[in-house]
Amino acid sequence: MVPGDETAARPFTICGADMPVPPALAGAIAAIGNFDGVHLGHRVLVENVRAAARDADRPAAVLTFEPHPRAYFMPDAPMFRLTSLAAKEIVFARLGLDGLIVRRFDGVLAATSARAFVRDFLKGSLGLSGVVVGHDFHFGRGREGTPAILAELCREADMACRIVEPVALGGEAEPVSSSAIRTALAAGDVARANALLGYRWFVLGPVGHGDKRGRQLGFPTANMRLPDCGLAHGIYAVRVRLGAGRFHDGVASYGRRPTFDDGAPLLETYLFDFSGDLYGQEIAVEFVGYIRGEERFASADALVARMHVDADAARALLAADATPSMLGPFPMASPS
Repeated sequence: MVPGDETAARPFTICGADMPVPPALAGAIAAIGNFDGVHLGHRVLVENVRAAARDADRPAAVLTFEPHPRAYFMPDAPMFRLTSLAAKEIVFARLGLDGLIVRRFDGVLAATSARAFVRDFLKGSLGLSGVVVGHDFHFGRGREGTPAILAELCREADMACRIVEPVALGGEAEPVSSSAIRTALAAGDVARANALLGYRWFVLGPVGHGDKRGRQLGFPTANMRLPDCGLAHGIYAVRVRLGAGRFHDGVASYGRRPTFDDGAPLLETYLFDFSGDLYGQEIAVEFVGYIRGEERFASADALVARMHVDADAARALLAADATPSMLGPFPMASPS
């Protein structure tokens, strides 16, 4: 899609976990998966579902699950989720789909056989007319269902089925994956993560109260908690969308503030050329570039001096960056 494409004004329907499928998504063809990150590989699934739906004159949708199955099976193991459900809603709406169907992943679904998953759940409960999945998609009790089994069961149920092969970045041998993006972010390699995503990675959340130390230092910050976030602690060039749809460049610190308290990890974002009260507002922070790791400074004055250097570095990174945004006014271009 390009700016001005007809999908810019396309209505997008969200079907929550406890909602019946609405008429707008009746008989949809759906891409199925967890879609953590909605990366370039996932984008190919989206392009396939749009094409299949267009050919069949059906709605194009995505079917995903909450909580993430890994969180269901291992509830005590921390999981670095790249995209919250709210973030997925933003991304999928930008990719020209007709809607998003969310279903609860629970003990009943986990115990459903592969055949019942297709016959009773996909066709019977959701009323899907077709599905699109990746090459490694598994489903049903004990992950007994494979893509080949899915194709056969869909034939029996008179449903269309497309299996999409893995996608690699720029001829690389390893396919694009959510795990590779998590690894990149854990190393502070925002450029690599954004290349695999095809857009700037972003987080959403309300601005909370901090200890006001940034204001005392001349760098007032918008503070956000990021639960179970595996991002490397350090300083980043960022772009921030405020609740009113306004954008500001900025510089952010994610970490424990070793110069002061070594507290719980916190994202502290200083917005350039901004004044106002953001407490309680929902904002989105896009990560554009990595500047340096978190450091302990000998004094507050030494920290402030380095913060000025970091702000200049952030401005330079932001001025040079051409990575697409999922938060801007136009639909995203299709992956090449």
